[in-house]
Amino acid sequence: MHEEAIRKADVLIEALGYIRKFHGHFTVIKLGGSVMESPESLQALLVDVVFMQTVGMRPVLVHGGGKAITFEMERAGLQARFVQGRRYTDDATLEIVARVLAEEINTDIVRHINKYGGRAAGLHHKTSQCLFGRRLTLPDGRGGQVDLGRVGEVTEVDVPPIENLCLAGVVPVLPSLAEDEDGGLLNVNADTAAAAVAMAMKAEKLVFLTDTPGILMDRNQPGSLIPDLTPDGCHDLIGRGVIDRGMIPKVEACLESLKAGVKKTHIIDGRLRHSLLLEMYTHTGIGTEIELKEADDPEPRPPVTARH
Repeated sequence: MHEEAIRKADVLIEALGYIRKFHGHFTVIKLGGSVMESPESLQALLVDVVFMQTVGMRPVLVHGGGKAITFEMERAGLQARFVQGRRYTDDATLEIVARVLAEEINTDIVRHINKYGGRAAGLHHKTSQCLFGRRLTLPDGRGGQVDLGRVGEVTEVDVPPIENLCLAGVVPVLPSLAEDEDGGLLNVNADTAAAAVAMAMKAEKLVFLTDTPGILMDRNQPGSLIPDLTPDGCHDLIGRGVIDRGMIPKVEACLESLKAGVKKTHIIDGRLRHSLLLEMYTHTGIGTEIELKEADDPEPRPPVTARH
C-alpha cells in the first residue's frame, strides 16, 4: 500500500515542474478524430483540460466535426463531395456545417467541461465570432484553380475575447468556422484553424489529437513512434514518404506555427486515456514533439493577423 502511495506522490512531484513551467501560458488543442466519437475518450480528454485549467495553464480548444456533419448531411438527403481532401461546401451544406459545429458539438463540449468541474464558453457566430477569413481555392495542376464553395482559410483572429476568457479561468471552445468580409460563414479545416489561433496568440504549445500514437516510421508498427522531430527532420520524412496523406497537413500546420512563434507542437493519440496529461506533465511524453532547435532558422513568418 505504501509503495503505491509513494508512486503516486512521485508522479505528482514529476508533474510539479511542468505545472510551474507552463503556469499562465496558452496551449491550443485541436480536438477531432475518433476521440469525438467515443464518449469515454472525450470524457477523459475534457477531464484533462479541466485539470490543465485548474493548475493554471490556459487551454484553448478548437474543434471540427467531420463525421457528425456527414451523418447530418445524409439525413438531409445531401451527398458529401470531397475535392482534394476538402469537403465541397455549398449553401445547403454550410447551413448543416454551421449548425452541427456551433449549436451541437460546441454546446456539448462546453456542457461537458462544466459538468466535470471546469468552466467553458463557446466562441462562434452565435456568441462572439473570433475567426475571420477568406474563401479558399486550390490549384488544379493545370494552371487553374478549383472552387470549393464556402470553404475558407483563417486570415485574422480576434485575440482579446479568447485571452479574456482564459484570464477569467474559462476554457474558450472554438468551432472551425470563419467569417468572411461580407459577414458570411466559411467552413475551415480544423487543423489549420487551430494553427491560426496558436500563431495569433503566440501560444506555448499547439497540440493535435489524432487517431495514431504520433508520427511513425512505419504506420503499421505503433512501436516505431518518433518522439522528437525538428522542421528539417519533418521535411526529410515527407520527402521519403514516411509522413504522408492526412498527416502532412498536420505537420505543415505545426511547422508554420513554429515559424510564427509557437514554442512547441505535439501530435498525440487522443484515444489514449489521459494522453494530454501524459504529454504535458511527464518527462517521456507519449506522442511526437516538433520544435525548433538552435540550428533551425527561426525567422518568423506569421500568416495570421491578431486583432488586439
